[in-house]
Amino acid sequence: MNIHIYDYLDDLQLGIGESKRLNCPFCNSYKTFTVTNNMGKLLWNCYKSSCKLSGAKKIRISANDIKNKFMSQKEQENTTFALPEYVILDNDRWEVLTFAVKYGIDNVSLCLHYDVKEKRVVFPVYRGGLMVDAVGRSITNRLPKWKRYGKSDLPFTYGYGKVAVVVEDCVSASVVGNEVYVGVAVLGTSLSESHKRYLSQFSTAIIALDPDALPKTLLFAKEIRDVVPNVKVLKLIDDLKYRKEEDFNNLYNLTPKE
Repeated sequence: MNIHIYDYLDDLQLGIGESKRLNCPFCNSYKTFTVTNNMGKLLWNCYKSSCKLSGAKKIRISANDIKNKFMSQKEQENTTFALPEYVILDNDRWEVLTFAVKYGIDNVSLCLHYDVKEKRVVFPVYRGGLMVDAVGRSITNRLPKWKRYGKSDLPFTYGYGKVAVVVEDCVSASVVGNEVYVGVAVLGTSLSESHKRYLSQFSTAIIALDPDALPKTLLFAKEIRDVVPNVKVLKLIDDLKYRKEEDFNNLYNLTPKE
């Protein structure tokens, strides 16, 4: 068996830091097999409970491979993001507190900021513990309603669970995110490659877009199935940020039970 899996992995030719999610070569389950090149150590695993395929193997990497990897990391580190000076962190500010109470979200754990110039509650976007972007939501009638302060195409995420819930905006992601779910706000009309890379770490994703966005919901589900093995669609009565009991009951019923 090891000889066969080694040949299969060698044919993938993964670069340093590269990961792939594929159909399992042994149980043939759809998109349950993941393999990662972690600095010259291949790690692989099938997430189907009945399949025992997993392992690790060292592979040879060249000096140029290592150099290029660290150069790429250095370039990312040098790409800094800074909020405008008029976007401040003030958890006790009346506008922030009022917004957080309205939707029942924890402004402290979310580290909400406030744009005093444009009157927006601002949600930071993090990668590797660093703020790489931010998204502001107008609390007046100012347009656009949502504004990105940086150039990242990363999603806003909140929560620590094992199931991704794909929503449209930061408020819904903040409402649904907890120890079971990670709210993933796509913040736009289409999925980016960054969205897909982030979602690929999950074995289950539930699409919970606006009730009137059925065509987009079906399109997202189709695209996400390329990177997540178990994709479900939640038909909402209203946006999750409005906490309709029936919507959350239906979300629970779609959630895989341990």
